[in-house]
Amino acid sequence: MPSDIAIAQQAQLNKVSQIAQALGLNEASVEPYGHYKAKIEPALNPQLQARADGKLILVTAISPTPAGEGKTTTTVGLGDALNHIGKRAMVCLREPALGPVFGMKGGAAGGGYAQVVPMEDINLHFTGDFAAAALAHNLLSAMIDNHIHHGNALGIDPRQVSWKRVMDMNDRALRQIVVGLGGKVNGQTREDGFDIVVASEVMAILCLCDDLADLKQRLGHIVIGYGFAGQAITASALQAHGAMAVLLKNAIKPNLVQTLEHTPALIHGGPFANIAHGCNSVIATRLALKLADYVVTEAGFGADLGAEKFIDIKCRKSGLRPAAAVIVATVRALKYHGGVDLAALAQPNLPALLAGIANLQRHVHNLQQTFGLPCVVAINRFTQDTDAELALLAEQMAALGVRVVLAEHWAKGGAGAAALAEEVVRLTEAAPTPLRFAYEDADTLWEKMHKLATRIYGAADIFAARRIREQIDKLQQDGYGHYPVCVAKTQYSFSTDAAQRGAPSGHRVTIREVRLCAGAEFIVMVCDDIMTMPGLPKVPCATRIDIDAAGNVVGLF
Repeated sequence: MPSDIAIAQQAQLNKVSQIAQALGLNEASVEPYGHYKAKIEPALNPQLQARADGKLILVTAISPTPAGEGKTTTTVGLGDALNHIGKRAMVCLREPALGPVFGMKGGAAGGGYAQVVPMEDINLHFTGDFAAAALAHNLLSAMIDNHIHHGNALGIDPRQVSWKRVMDMNDRALRQIVVGLGGKVNGQTREDGFDIVVASEVMAILCLCDDLADLKQRLGHIVIGYGFAGQAITASALQAHGAMAVLLKNAIKPNLVQTLEHTPALIHGGPFANIAHGCNSVIATRLALKLADYVVTEAGFGADLGAEKFIDIKCRKSGLRPAAAVIVATVRALKYHGGVDLAALAQPNLPALLAGIANLQRHVHNLQQTFGLPCVVAINRFTQDTDAELALLAEQMAALGVRVVLAEHWAKGGAGAAALAEEVVRLTEAAPTPLRFAYEDADTLWEKMHKLATRIYGAADIFAARRIREQIDKLQQDGYGHYPVCVAKTQYSFSTDAAQRGAPSGHRVTIREVRLCAGAEFIVMVCDDIMTMPGLPKVPCATRIDIDAAGNVVGLF
């Protein structure tokens, strides 16, 4: 079978104007970026705005493994499959970040015959949204140091500036730096650092805001640090939020592309789920729900991170409600969670599979019992999967009242996921159940974190050093206790130890750092050794990516 990029480059795409026209969008709403991608004005005409919302389908997964699960591929394949069975569907995704593209993961636009295209553009610079978010973020950084240099009228304490700089690349050398070296003319010397742009509060605000006015207001609420008198210093105090909003005036508009089978796809925003809230923009999701009867979206990494934040943060803040969830898994990945080495995953191993199914069972339990979502398990099938392994998996899920559906969209496109689409439709046609949250708004920040750790991760308790606990208590006292909690932790385990596979229980979750995101309106709890600026692996994907003499990108995925 050809590589993902070869399949994408051989595809016959429709002009983006055709995709927009099929959705009922008028020409004034569409700003083409070339032939195959466009920005969409989210303010719809009254006729479209009056439409009833479609049904929102959330695609999530088991805890990720080196064996791969295929969550984005399944999201795209399910969108194609819903159209294949005669439904009116579209897809909502996050934008890929350049850090993982050139780092460990490679492309992030789906795979095989279930991709969004143009794949190279989407994976690389796309329409410039990430660059705009980085510029807006770093403009604020520059204005902070400039204000301190020119007299510091606000009394900013340089030792308490919490606003770092960002870039859209993995660079561990920039995690902790010193700025202002070289004498008085270069500003005041202080400690600083870089996060990856998808961890920026600006990115979170972009993905949670309602419109341009809300975006600007939220940017103004960003707390960049504290003054000598202990007062919070905001971006609005620096008069930075207006210019930041200007840099984001186009980035706030969702991006329209298509799948290989011409299913419309809105790709917008890109916060990571292991260090941010892991969902595409509220604006894009709401727009899609007016344009289609079924909207398939995904949340990053496993359901303990992406799906939890999708519900506890995005849905809580926006009022969005999924009608059903799809949990993506593979037999290979479940055997890995059962303790099998990567090199031996192709061998049948029922005991290891049974042990690894515990990871899937906990994700199913969380979605069904904690959040009240009906769900289906989608298995990306490999040729090595045996009938006995698939039967064991179906038997274990049947005990939870959940169906297991084999999906072959990677090799067959939408037709290969038709059975999955039929099951999703069946789930959404049942009487809806009320969406529940893992914690209540009125819970304290400490109680919220404790409930997440015990209810979602299976932990026995949480811990924070005295200094961190005091910071959490101060945020509570300062009036931020009603905010949701956004946990930054490893994606590879329910615990905060990436090496613990399966469904560990009874562990302790240690909070290493706490960050206030007053514009995004959540509190980030950074756990154990998770980094908000990733590093590159020993052999980065960048070593395989190239361009040929004809200008074709090669080696992307």
